[in-house]
Amino acid sequence: MGNPEHAFADIVSAAPDPDADVSLPGWIYSDPEFFALELDRVFRPSWQIVCHLNELAQPGDYRTIDFCGESVIVIRGEDGAVRAFTNVCRHRAMRLVEGPAGCTRKLVCPYHAWTYETDGRLTGVPMKGEYPALKLEENGLAPVAVEQWNGFVFVRLEDRGFPSVAEMMAPFEAEIAPYRFAEMQPMGQVRLRPRGVNWKNVGDNYSDNLHIPVAHDGLTRLVGKSYRIEAHGWADRLYGDVERSSRQNFWERFYAAHRPSADHLPAEAQGRWLYYKLWPNMAFDIYADQIDFMQWLPLTPTTCMLREVAYCLPDTYTPPGQQRAMKLARYANWRINRVVNAEDTWLISRVQQGMASKTYGTGPIAQSEVCLRSFARKIRTLIPEARQPFAPAPGWSRR
Repeated sequence: MGNPEHAFADIVSAAPDPDADVSLPGWIYSDPEFFALELDRVFRPSWQIVCHLNELAQPGDYRTIDFCGESVIVIRGEDGAVRAFTNVCRHRAMRLVEGPAGCTRKLVCPYHAWTYETDGRLTGVPMKGEYPALKLEENGLAPVAVEQWNGFVFVRLEDRGFPSVAEMMAPFEAEIAPYRFAEMQPMGQVRLRPRGVNWKNVGDNYSDNLHIPVAHDGLTRLVGKSYRIEAHGWADRLYGDVERSSRQNFWERFYAAHRPSADHLPAEAQGRWLYYKLWPNMAFDIYADQIDFMQWLPLTPTTCMLREVAYCLPDTYTPPGQQRAMKLARYANWRINRVVNAEDTWLISRVQQGMASKTYGTGPIAQSEVCLRSFARKIRTLIPEARQPFAPAPGWSRR
């Protein structure tokens, strides 16, 4: 077994990775023991996006997220502060709220009516005299760490030294600033899309540049040969610039020709499709017309849940005569990306099947696949058994 206490220092060191030229092995995309270690070493210490501050506009507004066997509530208190707690009553572990969103003045347990304030304090217990040892001040909701970055809200279950979202995205602040993330409004409710693949397969595909011209005809027609990827420590930067071509289909041609100018953005951003993938499982898809966040949350060794929401600036940023054109551009964006998403779903499902083959150990990684190299190094450092091309004997994680 590796030493997870030293893993963070090893990841950020400049030491070369002896396995840099090979992929992660297929067995770790379905192995239950490896999956359990990932939940502990990768996900519990990592930040997860929940929502935007504008979705917590009023006291009592809350959003929830479920991962790593935990349910977390992010709620705006009566004092205006945004806090997070595990969605667990301190009495009998009942879940306090159901569903992804809501608004409440108090959090009341539906089992025995224990009552908590929006700041987590326990203030109401029916038949309180029946609990002679109960101290209200010691039984408030269990807090969860919160980070706010450019209007977005993140939570983390444990602190083991991984960088903050602000630290991961520090190299890109100047590029992001004109998009005015903090002023974004949601375009709809959170979407949950189950996928029958290991969570790493989604992220690998997101960072893979070599499959774009092979598997995404429409995206290739839209951005041509401009698509590029860069690895920057804990975040990857990917981008392509929209161009006009006679080979494009109707929606591609419409988007390339008729999207209105976003006057708050510099010229180079007007037609740029810009993507950031953050460690370990989050991404921002950034366009002049809107932005999306997406994360792929692990459920089992061979399943995960895509969680995503689209955001845009209020209509006041678009001249009145161009507001309809902007809405049409967003629709065209959705039509284009719907096809890309369907293509990616087919790809990752077939890769997941291939990973189960006993003939597959590891594969070569090209030097240009810098994002896959960066991600694989982190996984191998946190869980050194990932350097083995084939699965060890069962029980390896307990030895």
